[in-house]
Amino acid sequence: MFFNRALRRALLGMACALLWLAAGPAAAQPQRCLTDCSLRIGIVSAFGAEADILIAQTTGKRVHTVNGNRFTTGMLRGNRVVIVLSGVSMINATMVTQLMLDHFRVERLVMSGIAGGVNPAHHVGDVLVPASWAMPMEVYWHADGSVPAPCGAATDVGCLGLKLALDASGKPLPDYRIDTPSGPVSTGLFMRENFVMHEGNAPQGEFRFDYQADPQMLAVARSLAPTLQRCGPRNPSLCVSTTPQLVVGGRGISGTAFLANPQYRRYVFDTLRAEAVDMETAALGHVAYANRVPYIGFRSLSDLAGGDHTQDVGAFFGSGLAEANASAVTLAFLEAWKRQPHKKP
Repeated sequence: MFFNRALRRALLGMACALLWLAAGPAAAQPQRCLTDCSLRIGIVSAFGAEADILIAQTTGKRVHTVNGNRFTTGMLRGNRVVIVLSGVSMINATMVTQLMLDHFRVERLVMSGIAGGVNPAHHVGDVLVPASWAMPMEVYWHADGSVPAPCGAATDVGCLGLKLALDASGKPLPDYRIDTPSGPVSTGLFMRENFVMHEGNAPQGEFRFDYQADPQMLAVARSLAPTLQRCGPRNPSLCVSTTPQLVVGGRGISGTAFLANPQYRRYVFDTLRAEAVDMETAALGHVAYANRVPYIGFRSLSDLAGGDHTQDVGAFFGSGLAEANASAVTLAFLEAWKRQPHKKP
C-alpha cells in the first residue's frame, strides 16, 4: 500500500514537471516579495541625508540587505514602509526600484529627494510634485536638424525599434539648438519615446514619453499644507531668501547627465514646460509603469539648473534645508495618506 502511494506521488510529480516543461518558461509566474510579504509603501531616496531623516522616524525597524543594498522596513507615520537609498543616476534608481519590487510587497512607490530647477519662476527650497515625468535625454542623434527618416518616411525610425517624440500635430519635437554669435546651430538631438512592456501590453509593448504620477496620490499631495523652512536645522544662521513653497503639477524630467547648462535648460523649458530636472524619478516611473505600481515624486529644488550659484544654494545645502524640506513633505504626505479611504491600485 505504501509503495502504491509513493508511486502515485512520483508519477504525479513527473506529470507536473512534464506539463511545466511543455508550457515553457513563459508560463512561469514571476516571484514577488522574495524577502518580506507585508503590504508596504516603498520609499526610494537618492539623497542619503534625507533617507536618514525618514529612517530615524521609522519605528519597528528591521534592515534587510539585498545585493549590498540596505532596505529598512517598519512603520512611518502610521504606514508600513520599506525605505532604500538608490544612489544618484538613472541606472541605480532603475536597479534598486526593481529590486525593491521583487523582494517586498510594494503597493505604491514614493521617490523623494533633490532636483534642479528648470522653470525660473521657482525658488531654492521649493518642493515640487510633478504630475508626470519624462526622459528627454533619450534621443535620436541625427546628423543635422532635418527630420530623421532612416526607415523611409519622415519621422519613421520604427525599423530601428525606436519612436520619435511627437507634438500634438504629429511633428517631432524640435532638436536641441546651440546659440552662437552667428545664430542657432542644430545639434540633431531629437527626443524619443521609451519602449516599455508589462503583462497588460505584452508581447508588443508600447512607447511612452511621459510617466503619469498616480492621480489619487497627487490629490493627497494637493491637500497638504506643510510648514517649509527658510533656515535649515543644521545651521539656522543659513537661510534662503524666499520662503519655500509646495508646488503640485506640471512635468518633471530626468536624465543621465547632471544638468548645469543654461542653454539646454531653456530648451527643455521652452519645449516641454518642464518644472524640475533630476537623475532618478523618471527611471522609477518607468519601473513603476512596467510593474503597474502607482507612484509619486517629491523633489526639493537646490538651484536653477545651470544658473549662477547664489548664496541661496550654499544655504540650501549647508544648513540642512536640502533634506529637511523634502522629508517634511514626504512625512506630511504619509500622515495624510493613512487617513485616506484607500482603493486597490
